[in-house]
Amino acid sequence: MDAIQPDFEFKQYAENAILITTSSKIDKILLHELVFYKNLIENNYIEVIVEVVLSYNSLLVLYKLGIEDFYSEVLELKSLYFHDCNKKKEKKRLWQIPVCYSVSIVPELISFAAHKSLSVGEVVSLHTAPLYVVHFIGFLPGFLYLSGLDEKLITERKLIPSLDVKKGSVAIGGNQTGVYPSDSPGGWHIIGKTPLTFFDVQATNCCFIKPGDELQFISIKEKEYNDIKKLVLLEVYHPKFKML
Repeated sequence: MDAIQPDFEFKQYAENAILITTSSKIDKILLHELVFYKNLIENNYIEVIVEVVLSYNSLLVLYKLGIEDFYSEVLELKSLYFHDCNKKKEKKRLWQIPVCYSVSIVPELISFAAHKSLSVGEVVSLHTAPLYVVHFIGFLPGFLYLSGLDEKLITERKLIPSLDVKKGSVAIGGNQTGVYPSDSPGGWHIIGKTPLTFFDVQATNCCFIKPGDELQFISIKEKEYNDIKKLVLLEVYHPKFKML
């Protein structure tokens, strides 16, 4: 993948924060540059920053103390990126996420397919075909913001959100798809269930998937779903991935 040099803009977001923005488009190459820049800042500013927050087209740099000289900080941030932007970028992973689309587990899939004038099998095929890109994590700890949903599956969110969407629910809302990492209210249409845990506060890496990674949903039968779920509870199941 060819490197690019984004046209970054720097704005003072608060007394102790700088917002770095670039193109408003959602772009895979741009994402990798943002992830690279985020890692650069975190590794070089570890003593003075609290966090770097990634979104589709921006980074929010939160400092421990107030920024005394905004322009000097911007010059340092620019120098950091342009000095290292040609270095080799970190390799990413392609995760295989097992999902059960059985209507006995997800009865809502029937009404969703009917609403889209598709068969259940067609919904499953369309949902499992793409390689989705992980842009950032938010809304809930471990909730992945993905791009790549097939246009035929784009569906407006529910008019009345559900109060109790279960952990592992694979859902579609608007032009996005994702996995609820914990029990939560939600307005997306549930079409599948995964037995994996996407956020574990006890783990070294609370979320095993990182921004810049890619994933593909793999259709599994109900028995395999239950078998994997047992292994996950025993903490002996390791999600499968390939290096990109």
